[in-house]
Amino acid sequence: MADDPPSAANEAAGGRGPTRLLELVRGLARELRPGGADPRVAMDSHLDRDLGFDSLGRTELMLRVERAFSVKLSETLLVAAETPADIWRALQRATPGSARAPGPEEAAPALGTVAALPTGAETLTEVLQWHVAHHPARTHVWLADGHGDAEILDYAALDGRARAVAEGILEAGLRPGARVALMLPTGADFLHAFYGILHAGCIPVPIYPPARPSQLEDHLRRQAAILADAGAELMVTVPEARKLALFLRAKVASLARVETVARLSRAGIGVATIGRRGDDIALLQYTSGSTGEPKGVALSHANLLANIRAMGQAMEADSNRDVFVSWLPLYHDMGLIGAWLGSLYFAVPVSILSPLSFLARPESWLWEMHRRRATLSGAPNFAFDLCTHRIDEGDIEGLDLSSARMVVNGAEPVRPETIRAFCRRFARYGFDARALAPVYGLAESGVGLAFPPPGRGLVTDRIDRAALAERSQAVPVAVDHEHASEFVACGLPLPGHQFRVVDETGREAGERRQGRLQFAGPSSTRGYHGNRRKTAELFDGDWLETGDLAYIVAGDVYLTGRIKDVVIRAGRNIHPHEVEGAVGELDGVRRGCVAVFAAPAPDRSERLVVAAETREADAARRARMTQAIQAVVLDVAGVAPDEVVLAPPRAVLKTSSGKIRRAATAERYLRGGLDEAARHPWWQIARLGLAGAGAGVRAVGRALSQFAFAGWWW
Repeated sequence: MADDPPSAANEAAGGRGPTRLLELVRGLARELRPGGADPRVAMDSHLDRDLGFDSLGRTELMLRVERAFSVKLSETLLVAAETPADIWRALQRATPGSARAPGPEEAAPALGTVAALPTGAETLTEVLQWHVAHHPARTHVWLADGHGDAEILDYAALDGRARAVAEGILEAGLRPGARVALMLPTGADFLHAFYGILHAGCIPVPIYPPARPSQLEDHLRRQAAILADAGAELMVTVPEARKLALFLRAKVASLARVETVARLSRAGIGVATIGRRGDDIALLQYTSGSTGEPKGVALSHANLLANIRAMGQAMEADSNRDVFVSWLPLYHDMGLIGAWLGSLYFAVPVSILSPLSFLARPESWLWEMHRRRATLSGAPNFAFDLCTHRIDEGDIEGLDLSSARMVVNGAEPVRPETIRAFCRRFARYGFDARALAPVYGLAESGVGLAFPPPGRGLVTDRIDRAALAERSQAVPVAVDHEHASEFVACGLPLPGHQFRVVDETGREAGERRQGRLQFAGPSSTRGYHGNRRKTAELFDGDWLETGDLAYIVAGDVYLTGRIKDVVIRAGRNIHPHEVEGAVGELDGVRRGCVAVFAAPAPDRSERLVVAAETREADAARRARMTQAIQAVVLDVAGVAPDEVVLAPPRAVLKTSSGKIRRAATAERYLRGGLDEAARHPWWQIARLGLAGAGAGVRAVGRALSQFAFAGWWW
C-alpha cells in the first residue's frame, strides 16, 4: 500500500488513506458488536462474512468514509463493495466535494383534473384499463434516480409494455392461474413485468433480489423453497440469474423457464387481457425471511382492491392534490400495494426511488419529496432514525417539507422517540409533526389494517409495565412514573374492517386488556398457498390471528409485543428456528442449544442476538466459532447478527419438552446472565432451599423478572 498513487482521498486523509480507512472500519465493527472480541480488520476482510456489516452497517460505514475523506461515493458501492480494498479503489476514483441534490425553483406542473375513479373495477387489470381509457397520457410514475432526473411513465406506456411482456408469457405456454416468480430490483422492469403477468391471467410471486451479484447463487439456493412452494412455472429476473437456470430447475420441479423482461417482450404486439374475476388470486405475497417453511399469503383481486380503497378513504386520498414519494422496494407489500398500486388506483402521481438511493443517501428521499411537492409518503421506523441521525445539515440546506400532509410509519415496531426526534429535527424544514402517522398492517390483510385520522400526529399511552406483565392490564400512569412503558397508538380499523383483542380463554377482552389481536374484513386473505395446517392456525372462526399482542383504547390499537418469535430487522422478518437450526450444525456448537431473539436498540429497529451454547474454552477457537456463526446467519437470514454470545451449557433456557424458551433467554441476556456458567444440579437444589428465606426476597425476584420481561418486549 506504500506505493499507492496520490489521490484526493489520500490527501484528505493526510497521506495515510488505507490506514485511516481500516481505522474507520475497525471502529464501526467495534460499535456494532459491543463487548465482543477486537475484530481483525485487513484490506481483504469481508464486510459481511468477517465483520458482520448488514445494509445499515454498510450505510453508516459509507457515510463515515465520505466525511473522513471529503468525497462522495457511488451509490452502487453500498452493495458492490465486499472488502475495504474495494472501498479504497473507489475512493481513489471518487470526486471531491458534495453532490447535494438541488430543489426545484417552482411547484410541480399541473397534471390535469381527474373527475372520477374506477370504482366499478373488480380486478387490478380493469383498474389499469380504466385509466388508459380515461387519461392515457397522465403521468403515473416518475422513476427517480435520486439526483433530480427521472424517467416518466404514463398509463398508456405502462399498459403497452406490460402487454408486450404478457405476449411472451403466453408464448411460453403458461395458462391462467399459473404462478410467475418476479425477482427484479425496484424499477421499470418490475412494473412492466408485474402487470404483464396479470394481463396474461397469471399470478405474480414477488421475491426479493440478492443484495450483491456475488451472492446470486447462495440467494437463489435460499429462495428455491419459496419457488417450489409457489409452484412457479416461470421466473422473470435479471440477466445474471439466467445463467443459473439449470441449477434452479434442478431444485424446483415446477420451474420450466427463467427469463428476463427483454427476452419476454414482443415489440409491437399487444395481447388482449386474459379475463379474471374479483375472487381469483391476484398475488402471492411471501413473508420475508420465510425460506425454511414458506408461507405465501394468497390475496385475491377483491382483497387488494378492498384494502387499497379503504386505505385511500382513511388517508383522504385526492387525485387532484396528492403526490406520493416512495423508496420502498416493490417486492415488499408496503412498497408494492401501499405505494405503487394504491397510487395507481387513485390516479395519484408517484415518484419511485431505488431503495439503494435511500440507503446510500437518506436525504435523497426528503429531496424527492421537496422536488415533487409530495403530500404522501411512508417508511418503516428505521428510515426515520436514519434521516434523523445520518444526514448532515449541509446536505439539506434549502430543503422544504411543508407540502407533506401524511407520512406513515409502519412495517415494524413504531418507537415514540423516533417520531419525536424526526419531527424536532425537520420542523425547521417545514415538516408538520401532525403529518407523521403511525400505522399498523400485515400481509394477511393486504398491507394495511389500522390508520389514524389524517393530521392527528403522535398519540401515546403511558402504562404501568408491572400491571401489564402480571395482569395483562394497561393501567395509565403519570409521565414521571418510574415503572412506565410508553406505547404508540397505531390507529383505528380501516373502513369496513374490524379488530378485537381476545384473552387466554379466547373470549373478547375489555378495553385496556392485553391479549391476542385478531382482525376481519374484505381485505382478509383466504389463507396460505398450499398450506392447510398454517391456514387452519390463522383462523379463529371468522377472525384471523395477527400473531401480535395488543390492547385497545377508544378504538385505537396499541401493539405491545409479538406472540410468535419473528425478529424484525430493518424491515425484514427473520424466523428464529431457521437460523437456530443452521447455527446448531456448526462444529463446537451444542445442537439444539441455540436461541435467536430480538433485543431493544435505541437507533435501530431491533438488535438481532444469537446465543449459542459451547464447551469450547480456547480463545482463538471461540473467535473462529463466532465468525462462523456470523457467516451462517448472514447466509440464512440475509443479515448479520448484531451480537453473538457464546454461552456455557444450560445458559439457553428450554421448556420441559425441550423447546427453546426465547423470551426467557432474552430476559436472561438483558440481565447479563448468559455469560455466567450454569450451575450444577446440586447447586440448584441448595438454592431452592434458600428460597424459603422470606417472601420479601421472592417478591423482589418476581418484580425483577417482570421488569426485564416487559423491557424485552418494549
